[in-house]
Amino acid sequence: MSDYVIGLTGGIAAGKSELSRRFEAMGVTVADADVAARAVVAPGSEGLSRIAAHFGPGILLADGQLDRASLRERIFASSEDRQALEAITHPAIRQLLRDTCERAGGPYAIAAIPLLTEAGGRQQYPWLDRILVVDVPVAVQHARLLQRDGITAELADRMIAAQASREARLALADDVVVNDGQPEHLQAKVEALDRLYRQLAAKKVANHR
Repeated sequence: MSDYVIGLTGGIAAGKSELSRRFEAMGVTVADADVAARAVVAPGSEGLSRIAAHFGPGILLADGQLDRASLRERIFASSEDRQALEAITHPAIRQLLRDTCERAGGPYAIAAIPLLTEAGGRQQYPWLDRILVVDVPVAVQHARLLQRDGITAELADRMIAAQASREARLALADDVVVNDGQPEHLQAKVEALDRLYRQLAAKKVANHR
């Protein structure tokens, strides 16, 4: 059971997934908010039942799955519907992430939360012991989006602008990894952070004895 939890976040195309993979390769459990978000609306879940009750049975496909395209249209057209959806899903996502981290083996676990800043940061996630931000300049994000997704420059700008600012994310950070595209540098940073987090986790356990 892990008593020490790191919140991992960063802007779009910053390299959160790559960092997560490197920690996992070292035996660290990573609880992914995107995976949790899918789980809390899976067929048979309480979350899906509440969504159907609020939005109507037409929000479900014939096989009982959530009609994501229809829901997306609804929440983009109405801020009230978006807030209602968030009120249903966000607490469940937070709880699932916390449960996964607490059940993890090893001295610490990581909760990968792409929209941690937008979701309220430490106020909404008071159980995070430390926050790690993967940071890249906006110009690098932009170039990666063009290459990765094959989109227009205008759409890349809009996707970046829709998220919290780089400054707002960095204001939350206890630790920062600059993902400048050099893999050997990234691995060295991950190994150094792993050593630090193991020390901090051990200190926390000792202080609670």
